[in-house]
Parts: sequence; C-alpha cells; structure tokens
Amino acid sequence: MKSRLALALTAALTLPLAGCGPSEPPAGADTAATAPTEANPFFAASTLPLQYPPFDRIRDEHYAPAFERGMSEHRAEIEAIAGSSEAPTFENTIVAMERAGQTLRRVSAVFFNLAGAHTNEAIQKVQAEMAPRLSAHNDAILLNGALYERVKALYEQRDQLGLDAESRRLLERYHTDFVRAGAQLSEADKAQLKAINSELASLQTRFGQNVLREVNASAVLFDSREELAGLSEAEIAAASKAAEEAGHEGKFQIALQNTTGQPPLTDMTNRDARQKLFAASIMRGSRGGEYDNREVVARIVKLRAERARLLGYPNHAAYVLEDATAQTTAAVNDLLAKLAPAAVANARREAADMQKIIDAEGGGFELAAWDWQHYAEKVRQARYDFDASALRPYFELNNVLVNGVFYAANRLYGLNFTERTDLPTYHPDVRVWEVTDADGSQLAFFLGDFYARPSKRGGAWMNSYVQQNRLFGTKPVVANHQNIPKPPEGEPTLMTFDEVTTMFHEFGHALHGMFSDVTYPRFAGTSVPRDFVEYPSQVNEMWATWPEVLANYARHYQTGEPIPQALVDKVLATETFNQGHATTEYLAASLIDQAFHQLGPDQVPDDVIAFEAEALKQAGVDFAPVPPRYRTTYFSHVFSGGYSAGYYSYIWSEVLDADSVEWFKENGGLKRENGDHFRRTLLSRGGSVDAMQLFRDFRGRDPQIQPLLVRRGLVDDTAQQR
Repeated sequence: MKSRLALALTAALTLPLAGCGPSEPPAGADTAATAPTEANPFFAASTLPLQYPPFDRIRDEHYAPAFERGMSEHRAEIEAIAGSSEAPTFENTIVAMERAGQTLRRVSAVFFNLAGAHTNEAIQKVQAEMAPRLSAHNDAILLNGALYERVKALYEQRDQLGLDAESRRLLERYHTDFVRAGAQLSEADKAQLKAINSELASLQTRFGQNVLREVNASAVLFDSREELAGLSEAEIAAASKAAEEAGHEGKFQIALQNTTGQPPLTDMTNRDARQKLFAASIMRGSRGGEYDNREVVARIVKLRAERARLLGYPNHAAYVLEDATAQTTAAVNDLLAKLAPAAVANARREAADMQKIIDAEGGGFELAAWDWQHYAEKVRQARYDFDASALRPYFELNNVLVNGVFYAANRLYGLNFTERTDLPTYHPDVRVWEVTDADGSQLAFFLGDFYARPSKRGGAWMNSYVQQNRLFGTKPVVANHQNIPKPPEGEPTLMTFDEVTTMFHEFGHALHGMFSDVTYPRFAGTSVPRDFVEYPSQVNEMWATWPEVLANYARHYQTGEPIPQALVDKVLATETFNQGHATTEYLAASLIDQAFHQLGPDQVPDDVIAFEAEALKQAGVDFAPVPPRYRTTYFSHVFSGGYSAGYYSYIWSEVLDADSVEWFKENGGLKRENGDHFRRTLLSRGGSVDAMQLFRDFRGRDPQIQPLLVRRGLVDDTAQQR
C-alpha cells in the first residue's frame, strides 16, 4: 500500500470520472486564476463542524490555485524536514511528514471525490493537467535521497526508540513506502521511474475519462415502445424523457451502466432489442473513435511492467501483491484456479436449464449472453414461484436507509442518526446526517449520494472528506455513493434487491471510516491492504436479510404492510441461485486483471482484445453466455482505479466475510456485544495493525474457506457439517 502521503496525492487521481455536469465555467474562463486568493476556501481549514467542506463556497476556479499553493507549501515542508541539521527523530521526521501538506490534502479530498461524484469539463481539465504534476510532486518526496536517509536511520534504530506499537508500525510503513517507491534506486533509474509515473498518471486519467464519455456516447436509442416490451411503464417513460432531452423526441433512450450486463436485459422480451443493448455495452472502448481505450490499455500495462522490473519485481502483479495480504501471485492464482472450474460447471448447468425454457417456448436459438438475465429470471420464477419485481414495492429508498441500514447500525453499535439540512452539499440530491455514538457524543458526518446522473461515475463507493486521527484531533466526514435511477418527480424510489444489499455494503465501508480510532492519518479508516478493505463492508451485507432488520424496513411503500413471509422465504431460498453466472463473470474479470499484470514488459500484446480472449480460454472461463463482468477497455477498477492486480480482492475478502458471518450467527447475531467486539478488535484499528492479525483478533483463528464455498453454491451445505 502507498503511504497516506502518497495516497493523498496520487490514489485519488485514479478515480473513474462521470460525464459533463451543469456547473461549467463561462466560455473562455481561465479556471486557473479567477478567484481572489483570500476567497479560496481551501487555503484554510473549514470552519464548519468537523471541518465539513464548505461546498457552497467552492467553485471550479478554486481547484488549480489550491493545488498550486498546496504543492508549494508541501514542498517547502518536506525540504525543511529533509534538510534539517538536527539528527533525525521520530517527531522531527516521521510525525513531521504526517503533519505536512494540509492544504494539498484539503483540496485533494474534495476535488477527486467530486471528480467521481459530480464532474464537469472544468474539473476534467484540471484533473488532466494536475495528474502528471501531482505524480511528479509525489516522486519528488518519495525519491528524495536526504529524506530517505533520515527515515532509514530511524528504521535501523527502531528497537531502541521506545515507540508504542502504532508509532513503530508508522515508522516501518514509511520505510516500506520509500523502498517500494524506488528510494534505493540510482539517480538514472529514479529519473526513468519519474517519467514512467508521470505518463501513467496521465494515461490512467485519460482511461477513466474515456470510460465515462463512452458511457454517455453509447446510450442506446430505440425507435418504438415495442422494442422495450417487458419494461415497466415508468421505465419506458424515463427512456422517452431521456431521448427527448438528448434531442430525439419520439424515441426511447437507455443509458448504460458500468458493468457488461445491463439491468433492463432482465425484463426486455424483444430479443433483437436485448442484443442491441448488450452489443453497445460490450463494445465500449473498443469500437474506434476518440474514446477507444485499446492503445491506452496496452501502454498502461507496459509501463506498469517496466516500473515493476525497475523496482526489482518480475511483473506488476508481483509488486502489488507483495504489499497485500495475499503476498504472492501464486496465492492469488491458486485461489482463482480452485474456484473457476466449479463456477463454470455451475454456469453451464444454469445455461442448460435456460435452454430448456427457450426450446419449450419454440425459441429456435441457443442461449446467448444477451439472453441470460432474461431467462435466468424465468428459471427463478418457475423454480421458486418468485418474481424479483415483486420485491420492489417493499424496498423504498428512505425506508431501506433509515429503517434498515441505520436501524442495524443502532442495534449493533448504538449509533443514532440526525439529518442535517443546514450543511451545504455539492448537489441537491445529496443528504447529510450527523452520527452520534451510544453515549451521545458526536462521532461523524455521513453523506448519502444515491442517485445516478450524467456527471457521476458508475458503480457504488465510499469516500472520506475528513479522516479521523488524534494527531490533528479530527473526526470523520464520509460519504456513500450509488447509481440508483431517479424516478420522475413525486414518484417513490423503489429499489432492487441488489441495490438494497449494495446500500448495506457501502455503509459497511462508511462504518469502517467512522469507527476509526487511530493516532496517525496514515492508518485512518479504510487505510488497509486492498484485498482486506472489502471485507468489513461485505460483512455488513448480512444485515440486509437478517429477520429483525428486514421486518423493520421491508414495508410496502403505499400500505405500510410488511413484506410477506412467503416472499422473504423465496428470497432466502434463491440466495445461491445463478451463482454460477455471478462467480464466473467475476472470476473472468479477475483473471483478465492478473493475466495483464503478470506480464513482463516485453510480453505486452498490441491487440488487447485478442489477449483477453486467449487469457479467458487458458483459464477455462471462456464460456460465451457469461462474459466478464468488465471487459478490458472499460475495466476502470484496474486501469484507472486502485485495483490494478487487485480485482481478486473481492473474493479474497469474501473468504473472511463468509467466515465472519458464521461467527455472528454462532454468537447470537444482531447484539451490541457482537458489534462492540467487531468494532473494538477490527473496525476501529484501521491500518495500525497487520490486517490478518486484526482478523485473528476478531475471529480467534485463521480464516476458513468452507463458508464461502457453501455461499457461492460451489459445495452443498452438508459438506460444511462433515
């Protein structure tokens, strides 16, 4: 993992962007120098409670000057530390670096979060300009020879410094960060590394911006209502409105989501229309034109491989995984290889069941990828007498959030939530809550940004605006984001079951951030290895279907009647349904990630699409009806996000999650003492303790894989009893 210093400067650069938003500067405006210096809200800490960002005062033209000043101040602070005539001490070197760069941290936190949540052309321009400069700024620190010598001297004396456990770990992590960043390289190699990092920063930004622009450019236009047969009247009306707003009155437009599969495919009965929608999705970034990402990917992979070799590693994956809980490519390859055959076998059985329905209906065609979601739902209905759409009236957004997500957090941790309408937000759809602890003390602010919009990147995520740490005495300000389609004015927001579990999942990340109780910013909240960070959020998903929680929020939006138990039973009965598809599409994406990032610099292909196909074939997951969850050219997680060589993390974390869910069940489930134990031993510790030691502190032993295999339907549950 990068240091907090590095993360503040570079990790946020990799956020995938959304489309052009409404708050653009006037034509011809100079975004770098229009606001008076004294008016720039980033030049001093926010005076709002908990240093909550003053979104009402922030303008696009503030970002570039704030980055300029932030880098200048930070550079001066680092030079003072590196050039000090005093002998290095923990306080004057390590703690001093933790304290440095406050202006840069403030602007980075807001800018890169909004680059994902509410971007526009001005923000994208600043991002493209700043990406290589921030990379160079970061390199100037981590490749500073004098600074490294001070860190190294302290590291070598660490046994004699009398440091507490967290301070010792901070020193050790800084030393690791400098070494992994190339501090021990020759000056010539450092120069080469800086050039690679600068180009990568620009390319990763370009990839992310291309993905968002391609999503908006690839919205699928239909000529008639008949093509959308099977969709609800509300969905058809929304498609009509979208087309009208895009200048296609009388037609119907469906926007794409970031995954390969598209939600409308489940209900659309017109096969040609399904194929049209699917084709638009899977061709993103590889259909030519200005947003094509094929050459960008090849160059990113090559540069990452060259950097890894320069740093002494055989490939980029080996470099990344050394600092993760997995540690080696062999460990990751072994896990994926164990899961893939059973997953594909499951998917083939599922496909056979769907083909029977197609044949019984006289379809006269073989199941294809654009048919899967539609016929999977038919199998589900036939097998379980279950229609997923019947759930939606019981999943109204505010009920799910307040009476589900917040209720579970109250029962498990004693938290209370009070909505604050007096604090500014960056978009009218954003809501803010003050979170208080069981003793009534203020814990955090939580922002909820749940609706999709063109200015927002796809997917769901959590971010921090202010992180807890005792060094500065700050408390958390965290946010959750989803992309739930916003209904017409006055209509309720009725969620799918997947959107419900996603809301619980993302709030698990929020809890990880809000419960942080560490001294140093470097270790705050979710600052843990990439293949550990998803684990606490996955655990929080369990409460979505916990009987007490479900009964509290799953009520009909019109009548208030609780969800029928028969419907609940069907939901629970279908938990392993279609897991062959879900696991295979995920593993396919994970294997693509590893295949690219386990290449040496001389092995990088020119044709990334052909390489993708061969990689899937070699891994035995080239099953056409189940394409990868993300194809290479729109795989933002790994080519512009922080998951390069790390997309396996979700399944790796799920091993820990499934085992932890068993612990909760064994110990009585939704009880304060259980929540307090999870919080005390794991959620509050951030990165201040080795990640796997945190798991052992919570669980009392090393993780076991069997609960995951049962959950994913890869073994039957009787095997767990033997």
